[in-house]
Amino acid sequence: MTSRIFLKLCAAVLGVLVLALLAVDFLASRVAEASYYETETRMLGEKARLISSLAKLDPARVRDAGAAAGARVTLIARDGSVVADSEASAKQMENHSEYPEVKASLNGMEGSSVRLSQARNIQFLYVAIPVESGALRLAMPLEEVKANVDSIRRRMLASTALAFVLPILIAALIARRVSHRLGRIIEYAAQLAQGNFTPQHLPVASDELGQLGGRLTETAGKLRGMVDALEREHNELEKLERVRKDFVINVSHELRTPLASIQGYTETLLDGAMEEPELNLKFLTIIRKNAERLANLISDLLTLSRVELKQQKFQFASQRVARLLNDSVDSMQPMAKRKSIELRLPPHPENWHVFCDSEAVHQILTNLMDNALKYTPEGGTITITAERSGKMILVTVRDTGVGIPKEELPRLFERFYRVDKARSRELGGTGLGLAIVKHLALSQGGDVQVSSELGVGSSFSFTLPVDDAGFQGKTDIRDSLTVS
Repeated sequence: MTSRIFLKLCAAVLGVLVLALLAVDFLASRVAEASYYETETRMLGEKARLISSLAKLDPARVRDAGAAAGARVTLIARDGSVVADSEASAKQMENHSEYPEVKASLNGMEGSSVRLSQARNIQFLYVAIPVESGALRLAMPLEEVKANVDSIRRRMLASTALAFVLPILIAALIARRVSHRLGRIIEYAAQLAQGNFTPQHLPVASDELGQLGGRLTETAGKLRGMVDALEREHNELEKLERVRKDFVINVSHELRTPLASIQGYTETLLDGAMEEPELNLKFLTIIRKNAERLANLISDLLTLSRVELKQQKFQFASQRVARLLNDSVDSMQPMAKRKSIELRLPPHPENWHVFCDSEAVHQILTNLMDNALKYTPEGGTITITAERSGKMILVTVRDTGVGIPKEELPRLFERFYRVDKARSRELGGTGLGLAIVKHLALSQGGDVQVSSELGVGSSFSFTLPVDDAGFQGKTDIRDSLTVS
């Protein structure tokens, strides 16, 4: 590629130089010829005046004067007849009164002309001056003039060609540099056309090629960004599609179990179990529990859906931390007492405030405490604490339950993910509580984290902003969606 460009540039430069050389030859030849004619005309005129003054126009001395002047000398009478000629017999020559140079000299002016000599059949330069007896004319064959002009022309062409050597070398160096840069740009453009949008560092310069290279690099960067954005969107769409499919599968599975139980026990009652008091009460209790489970599942699905789609309306305001914790703990005390579990809430400063939606925080806390109550054995404790961390308040729900294996921790906040699926369903869990906690925390401008140790207990924490930082639930939480 580079060699072809170099050869084309060199050929173009050589072509221009050849045309310039031809133009110089044409114009210089014309100028040299015209200048030589003018010089010869002036010299012939001076020789004619010198001959007229020295020879005193003696016809017998015309031949000697021609030899001394190196030109043909002709003495012409006023009537145009030839008196004497240095190279021919005057008696055999025609009347010259109509020749332009002779006519001018007979009228008192110096005259000149170029024409074909009929006697010798070659071009001559004629110059005639007026004299007392008529006109004195000198003639010189143009072959000598042309020979001298051709000699000057050859020397001029040689000098010009020699002068072109350095410009040709410089042009070759420039062509080599330009072809190299242009070749890199063409190769880069070909890579762009093939879909390789990786920016390259082309030679930086302020000329047009440098600007072109810069624009190509800039274009490649923008195209790379667009491709990356499209790939991210494609991956996000694939991720969302997987989430949708998994969601449909999981919801169908979660709904199918209680519905099948309700349908089975209902059919059993209709088939005759209604008449047996012990069985009908047991079956109705199972139906009620499964109906409650369905209601809880649908409620959690609606809550999670509203939060993920940003359709949940939050009322952000400054809330006292102590009040939020006390209200949530009070609502869970009856359940804790039934299981003989102690809910501990150490006192917190009354001047601590967070900027949040109180209902969302209450749901986060109750979900975490409900989860802790399910997996903490009787006689255990659940401690709720809050601590200041910069511009955030860190709230922690710590239990003395069975704990969670470390390999399970990264997936805890996925929808429908359960560490112990059988026990979770037995305890009435929907598998959405921690997913709701995560998305509600994100919607408040905070985050969630978990730590656990088997046989010791688990700690679930979430953060809330102290002040209104202009968040107002604007964070796009779609990037935090998880696949179950």
